[in-house]
Amino acid sequence: MRILLASASERRGTILRQRFANVEQVALKGVDESVSHQILSNQVKEVASRKAEAVVLNDEFDVVVVSDTLVEDPDDEHVALGKPVSREQAVAMLLRLRGRRHRVWSATMVHAMDKWHSSVEYAVVEIEDFTDDALVELIESDSWVGKAGGYDLAGMMGKYAQLIEGTEPTVLGFTQSSLDLLDDVQSMFSMSRS
Repeated sequence: MRILLASASERRGTILRQRFANVEQVALKGVDESVSHQILSNQVKEVASRKAEAVVLNDEFDVVVVSDTLVEDPDDEHVALGKPVSREQAVAMLLRLRGRRHRVWSATMVHAMDKWHSSVEYAVVEIEDFTDDALVELIESDSWVGKAGGYDLAGMMGKYAQLIEGTEPTVLGFTQSSLDLLDDVQSMFSMSRS
């Protein structure tokens, strides 16, 4: 099964390559990630849909995957924290999340069997009240670069964060149901070739 992951996320690429043998990854450019909805589940789905529309489908790949992830502001369920673009923004986000619970939303769209399959899921993460020294370590490591909310659960933040509800893939960039669908499609491909 040939999979195209239309995402620049190294973490998403790693997740798929650990599960499937034939994954090619390309970054989508020029996708408008601004949103008009107040509800984060709708925001993340809208951006994933735009990414799906930006992909050119062809016979080279059996499956195409796009995804979007948002970290919810613990003070306002209608606001996403975004990706910090500076150390100062990363510090502000991590201080906002420190010692608190928040939701992480992912929307994934999989083009398989001649149609798009869409799913939206959330997970709840609790970040401990880590020390200022730990904050400095997180910032200086650049583990926040390109990460929604300024952290990577599978990276350095894993020492200070705990998954309370939902699945780890949802926090890292894919809905669990989309990965389950990919497993099912892989099984169908294997059966059809034997």
